[in-house]
Amino acid sequence: MANAEREERPERPERPAESDGTAHLFRALGRQLKVLRERAGLSQKELGTAAHCGEDLISAMERGVRTPQPDFLDRADTLLNAGGVLAAAVEEVREALSRSRTRHPDWFRDYARVEAEAVAVHDYSNQAVPGLLQTEEYARALFTQRRPLLDEETIEKRVADRLDRQRIFERWPAPTMTYVLEEVVLQRPLGGRAAHRQQLARLLHIGRMRTVSLQIMPTDTEEHPSLGSSFIMLTPKGRQEVAYTETYGYPRLINNPEEVRVFSERYGNIRSQALTNRESLTLIEKMLGER
Repeated sequence: MANAEREERPERPERPAESDGTAHLFRALGRQLKVLRERAGLSQKELGTAAHCGEDLISAMERGVRTPQPDFLDRADTLLNAGGVLAAAVEEVREALSRSRTRHPDWFRDYARVEAEAVAVHDYSNQAVPGLLQTEEYARALFTQRRPLLDEETIEKRVADRLDRQRIFERWPAPTMTYVLEEVVLQRPLGGRAAHRQQLARLLHIGRMRTVSLQIMPTDTEEHPSLGSSFIMLTPKGRQEVAYTETYGYPRLINNPEEVRVFSERYGNIRSQALTNRESLTLIEKMLGER
């Protein structure tokens, strides 16, 4: 699905990010940012603090796997005394971002378009952390470990595409977002212990947002209303709710009202049996040793 392996079916046609030049643009900007930062004598953490963003984000932008936003480029240009070098790229970045939906595989593009414009996203995941909630390290581990193996260029492209989708959290007004994750998803240390802790910390951060509800379904529950595959409910602006599911790489974007109603009812039952948002955050804090 759109969380763990939803973009990954190699036999389907796929347009590479390089076809519209965006990957080259972001890699070049990343190299410029690194040179300017080092010339200014700042660490990634120091620049992140000054620019009001995280050290990981600075690192990802410098490596070209995360899209630098126009407002960040304006701030960084001033902070690094770049003399307009970064600010000059703002219009090109805006144009590239407007075409970002074409970065996804053809078969995934319909879902990506609906997700980017959604006013509500409701996600039940029982195998992996949802794509919108993944850290860079977690996403890279998923793509690196999948079989058949992907080449390094494809892995980096898909990591970049996945992180780029997370711009949905920067929108305002923000969409309403709810997530229910099986507890086992939190227990599986994909990517190693350090990456696992980073992923748990990100879930904690996202779960504390006013616009997000994050719930955990306990593994030891004696009742469960949906032991099938993961699925997502989306409400596009001005349109009826749709459902998305995928089984072994075969996606379905569902518009039939009766089918959507069944998924909606199922999701309501799942939420009612899961831990509350507060209980779920407390569980994650305990896993991180914060309680």
